[in-house]
Amino acid sequence: MQERDVSIEVAPLGLFDDPRYARLALQHADEWRTAQPFPHVVIDNFLDPDVAGAVERDFPLLNDIDWVVRDNKNNIRRFQHDETKLRPLMRHMLRELNSRQFLLFVETLTGIDNLLPDPYFIGGGPHLAGRGDFLNIHADFNWHHKLQAHRRVNVLIYMNPGWQEEWGGHLELWNLDMTRCERAIAPLFNRMVAFKVADGSNHGQPKPLSCPSGVYRRALNLYYYTTHRDADEITDPHFTMYKTAASPHAVELGEDYRKSGRNGS
Repeated sequence: MQERDVSIEVAPLGLFDDPRYARLALQHADEWRTAQPFPHVVIDNFLDPDVAGAVERDFPLLNDIDWVVRDNKNNIRRFQHDETKLRPLMRHMLRELNSRQFLLFVETLTGIDNLLPDPYFIGGGPHLAGRGDFLNIHADFNWHHKLQAHRRVNVLIYMNPGWQEEWGGHLELWNLDMTRCERAIAPLFNRMVAFKVADGSNHGQPKPLSCPSGVYRRALNLYYYTTHRDADEITDPHFTMYKTAASPHAVELGEDYRKSGRNGS
């Protein structure tokens, strides 16, 4: 593994003790509740600048570690949920994001109480995607068999200084019936995105990346769970469900029909 001079002292214990995070959670709680097409929040400059810079410098590169690789018709990307393969600073950061104080932040932001972290980082941890990589629109797996808990919230923190718009890599949020993308979120450096996990939370990065070779779209992915979920939100446990966009012809037919009803006598 290539050595880089990054000190764990840059990210001290209790990173999220800072009352700034409680204020951010309160400020963005209404945004979470009213966001479309499903509850989500985007917060820029999320981490302390020195901490964000240190985490970015410590983020494993393509040849630094053995990545878990996904390469199929639905996605091409890499991630690593085994923290023992990561440097001390990255492990420390992941544990801070699983800490009591960060859970309180996410609970206050979302209104979802009794959240549990995932100490196994199943499907989470650092994610790395390069030129041509993509992730089709999908709804996430909803059940953690080890924790016996419902997946409720995703938190992504992007680590991409100097990211260019033309490179793509936007996180797309699609409506329930898969007729349109409602929001596209660029993976800008130190941007935090949180969103609700449900069968209708359709999201992904479906357009292959156009970044130069050797440049990567990087994110820390954290997932949070509860042992209880309201009865009307419970569905059978399932793995990731990939979605297909509605055909333009079908969308047009539906719109024309509804228009005739609104304009009819």
